[in-house]
Amino acid sequence: MNGTLVGKRLIGTQAPVTVGWENLPRVEGGPVKLFVFTWFQPAMLLGLIAFWFYAPNSIAKASTAIGIGIGFKALLLALEWVNPRFDSWRLTWKEAVTDLFYVGLGYTVLRLVDDYIGSDAVADYIQQGLHWDKLNWFMTLPLLLQAFIISFVFDFGQYWMHRGMHNWQPLWLTHAPHHYITQLNINKGAVGNPVELFLIGLGIGGFFDFLPRAALLAGTFGLAVGTYQHINVRFNSPRWWRFLFNTTEHHSVHHSQDYEASRSNYSGTWIIIDRLFGTCVDGEAELLGMEGGRPMSIRETMSYPFTEGWKSIRERFARPIAGEPVAVPAE
Repeated sequence: MNGTLVGKRLIGTQAPVTVGWENLPRVEGGPVKLFVFTWFQPAMLLGLIAFWFYAPNSIAKASTAIGIGIGFKALLLALEWVNPRFDSWRLTWKEAVTDLFYVGLGYTVLRLVDDYIGSDAVADYIQQGLHWDKLNWFMTLPLLLQAFIISFVFDFGQYWMHRGMHNWQPLWLTHAPHHYITQLNINKGAVGNPVELFLIGLGIGGFFDFLPRAALLAGTFGLAVGTYQHINVRFNSPRWWRFLFNTTEHHSVHHSQDYEASRSNYSGTWIIIDRLFGTCVDGEAELLGMEGGRPMSIRETMSYPFTEGWKSIRERFARPIAGEPVAVPAE
């Protein structure tokens, strides 16, 4: 494969990657279908923002957000059957059951761990210990501005954590299992080693004293934008949406079997961060995964960072056996 030159990198030399919005398929059908799959994403984002902005305090709470999140993902799951992006990504019962295992893990064990040693908990300990109230001014900002800052700051940190996972071996070992998924579906974002899922959720938002409603509004960006990273639905997303936000197309490139393509589109919500740092590739890929698309079992996913880490340590510090020839690099 010759690949496509994007900046200084050749994308698609190892596996097919379509580069450029103009080269992607569009939703076809009647005017109603075209309208729905063009404006569904902006309409849902604006609708959810309006809900959290005007909702009474009695229902503007975390439990409501969890319920909305589950209902929203159920709706997107239905859309996957109505208008799939690729038939090869259609969800099977085996895939669905496996995904639900990881989703359950996220709602139980990982949530419990995050409450005690997550970034917000650590920030709270530091603030209490240092009596640090220098960021109280944050609560005086307009509510929507607070929400935007929380979302953007968190995603900025997530961008660098994610990029670090692709450039530093110890972090890559935790992240690698997630790149063994061979299709994108609504719950694939939960698939991965628990260590990686904990690390990717770290941020500095806990240092800001913000209203609970601002946090719920910030979470809306993650729900109504970030959720689309892992979804098998074809949208005619508006150009401004694709410029600002991460999309299924962007994330499919990141999961491509092509190495250079996988080192792009690191942000979770705001793809404009990738544009600022030159790591954005607009396009899409159908063939996903690693090792030619080999799926990884739950057991291997749970143990991979530790078994591969131990192998790496042994190889690095292994001493040659007496009498055994030592390989000399060719000049």
